[in-house]
Amino acid sequence: MTGLNTGPASARERAVTYVDVAPDQAGQRVDNFLMARLRGLPRTRVYRLLRRGEVRVNGGRIGPEHRLQAGDRVRLPPVDLPPPRAPAQAPDFRLRQLESAILFENDRLLVLDKPAGLACHGGSGVDFGVIEALRQLRPKQPFFELVHRLDRDTSGCLLIAKRRSTLRALHEQLRGGVIEKRYLALLVGPLAGRRQRVAAALDRYERGGERLVRVSDAGKPAVTVFHVRERFANATLVEAELLSGRTHQIRVHAQHLGHPLAGDPKYGDPTADAALRELGLRRLFLHAARLVIGPLDDDTPRHFEAPLPAALEQPLERLRSAHPPTARTA
Repeated sequence: MTGLNTGPASARERAVTYVDVAPDQAGQRVDNFLMARLRGLPRTRVYRLLRRGEVRVNGGRIGPEHRLQAGDRVRLPPVDLPPPRAPAQAPDFRLRQLESAILFENDRLLVLDKPAGLACHGGSGVDFGVIEALRQLRPKQPFFELVHRLDRDTSGCLLIAKRRSTLRALHEQLRGGVIEKRYLALLVGPLAGRRQRVAAALDRYERGGERLVRVSDAGKPAVTVFHVRERFANATLVEAELLSGRTHQIRVHAQHLGHPLAGDPKYGDPTADAALRELGLRRLFLHAARLVIGPLDDDTPRHFEAPLPAALEQPLERLRSAHPPTARTA
């Protein structure tokens, strides 16, 4: 088959390609399937191919979140791919950092306390991410795939499957609402009440080449529940409960409430962030603190927790000293 090109080619070589989905690829999102198949193609280009209907499954147009089934036939248009390059190597300090950040590992699953500043995947100007570094750290492990994602600037619990069957099972749990995700976040300003539920659809858009998210009726349903943990004069520590899994969901829902996340360069409050920098906050205050997954085979449910990193704990302690909390909930 042809159609995946690395340079000038004849009309025949640039013909449309058809790929049949193998049984072990069933359940995979079509955008992730394409990213693996069209390595080196920018993610924005992959989404453009989907929007334009140039990629089709069984003859029909599909969106990026469509999940493939065994035996599906995927139409791939002719595209020019950059010449393959040797994968970038994560430096030794990153490998040591990841090794020490593993919260749990067995033959099916790895749970990582992802450091802030490390992307989940390489690409789009990022030489390597968690997956590439783990493959370097465990060269004999044949399969590593993300069960879900965390923003590059978010730290905390990240699920990584070591088997295709585990990936499918955990994706089913995500779709069924079985997996529980809790985040710690510092919001700018005093949040009213002890609990705020935000149900606001989210839509992706581009501005100046940057991918962003906004509340829009044209978007996809999303629900976040904010539980107040501590109140300060000009900030609120919350536990955010995700009832859906949209890109930048907590950040945009917090902004929608009028209380953006502290240290958020995309959706935040620059004036409030400048004051918090005086207390030592140098990053986005968002941490995936707790994950609960359902049984895998005959296992019992598993709970994973990642402690708040020093880069967030220290400014929080300074905030407590400078502005004692007006209320605290265990």
